[in-house]
Amino acid sequence: MDKLDEGRSRLIKSGGFFDEEFIIRLYMEMLVFMSCFGKTGGFRTLLLERRDCLATTRLMSLHVGKGQTAGDAVKRALGYIKDPTKTENGILVTSYGCTPQTAEAEFMLMRREYLTITGRRRGKDDVLAYHLRQSFKPGEVTPEEANQIGYDFASRFLKGKHAFFVCTHTDKAHIHNHIYWNAVTLDCKRKFRDFRRSGRAVARLSDLICTEHQLSVIEKPQRGSSAYNKWHGYQGKPSHRELLRIAIDDALEQKPHDFNAFLALLSEQGFQVKNGKHLTFVHADFKQNIRMYTLGDAYSEDTIRAVIKGQKIHQPKKRRTVWDKTRPQSIIDIQAKLAAGMGEGYRRWATVENLKRMAKTKLYMDEHGFSYEAMTERKTVLAAKEKELSAKITEAQNRIAEINVLKTHIVNYSKTRDVYVGYRKSGYSKRFLEEHEPDIIIHKAAKKAFDELGLKKLPTIKSLQVEFAEKLTMKKEAYAELKRVRDELRDLAVHTANYEELRDLEEREKRKEKEHGRE
Repeated sequence: MDKLDEGRSRLIKSGGFFDEEFIIRLYMEMLVFMSCFGKTGGFRTLLLERRDCLATTRLMSLHVGKGQTAGDAVKRALGYIKDPTKTENGILVTSYGCTPQTAEAEFMLMRREYLTITGRRRGKDDVLAYHLRQSFKPGEVTPEEANQIGYDFASRFLKGKHAFFVCTHTDKAHIHNHIYWNAVTLDCKRKFRDFRRSGRAVARLSDLICTEHQLSVIEKPQRGSSAYNKWHGYQGKPSHRELLRIAIDDALEQKPHDFNAFLALLSEQGFQVKNGKHLTFVHADFKQNIRMYTLGDAYSEDTIRAVIKGQKIHQPKKRRTVWDKTRPQSIIDIQAKLAAGMGEGYRRWATVENLKRMAKTKLYMDEHGFSYEAMTERKTVLAAKEKELSAKITEAQNRIAEINVLKTHIVNYSKTRDVYVGYRKSGYSKRFLEEHEPDIIIHKAAKKAFDELGLKKLPTIKSLQVEFAEKLTMKKEAYAELKRVRDELRDLAVHTANYEELRDLEEREKRKEKEHGRE
């Protein structure tokens, strides 16, 4: 225990360069030792959500549920996170030691092999796999970078001993990773130990990797058990209730003379009213109807009536997001909306809205001198540019990760070289090993890393720092350009679709005129 504490303390004080994963391993060994004497109360999963850095993390264990088999539990859990609708049709899924398509079967095969080799059966509290959620602040990372960060984390935390895969979800306003790893090691002889402070160790390593990627850190850290996507700086897509509040705010700004006029203004924005026990709003784009009293006191029927009469001052709810109304929007399929149950008021509003959207498309084409063919050609050029920039960013990210690991190993190798030379001169004495084990382990790990990279001559720290700065600048510039390219691609896609709709509409009108002329 003294040697472990000494090694950990020495690493932390090593001038800012330390092996985070090695500290984690030391903690694990320490807790194993203490558990033999009943000092830890056994092992348990620590669910810890961090909100002090860009990425929040939450570590969870997967057990067999009631009425389930082990295979059912794994299949259900893995099936959700691999959902193609959430991972850009599987593009944002990466793995190590397994194939994502057959991961369930591979995990269960390794589990059966483990039981055969060891004979260890834990029953209901047996852990099948571990699940880490890693969520990012909107706008800070691309899906590709988030996936790379998740893969980098899993590689460094698990050290190649466990099969894992990383699924990056883009179906929410915030990009987030789901990382699953098999509780059983690849050699099927051991299982991952979930130690008392594992959640904290996970969060620290995630923080470290985020820092390496030069991502922002939230100034006031908080801990809690709320949903993992809720933290300071979160800015997601407005909810349906929030959109209704915005519509009410806009209607009240027009100073309606009575409540019926107020409802008419909402109707022009696509909201229909149902009168019943409670005043309810219906919108074709919303799956559920919204009762007015659920919007809050400032938006209750009584409050709104009092505001219209001049008895109260309207106090709009502070909006958490800026809703960009300047971006082009697709033309509304009015007939489909009417078929879904929308009324005459919605038809009138949608007709006017479509005219506005078509006008924006015509203005866009005139300002840029685009024909339909030119827009299509421009989309092709931008798609190729997007692919090129994504590859450039991935290359820079991979090299940055290599440089960070390499710098750590070089420093550790240099600091422990004299100790290892002494170990070699002692004839690899067991006594010498016991006295200097932390240093020797670090030295061996560094040398192994150099051998894997095929390095015959070690680069200097200064040269690595220069290269790091160059790659980081390249990555940031590429990201800025990639964002511009994707924004333009999105606008072009909308304008192209709107033009096609307008063209088809004109053709239909011409056919009707011809048919009418024949009659």
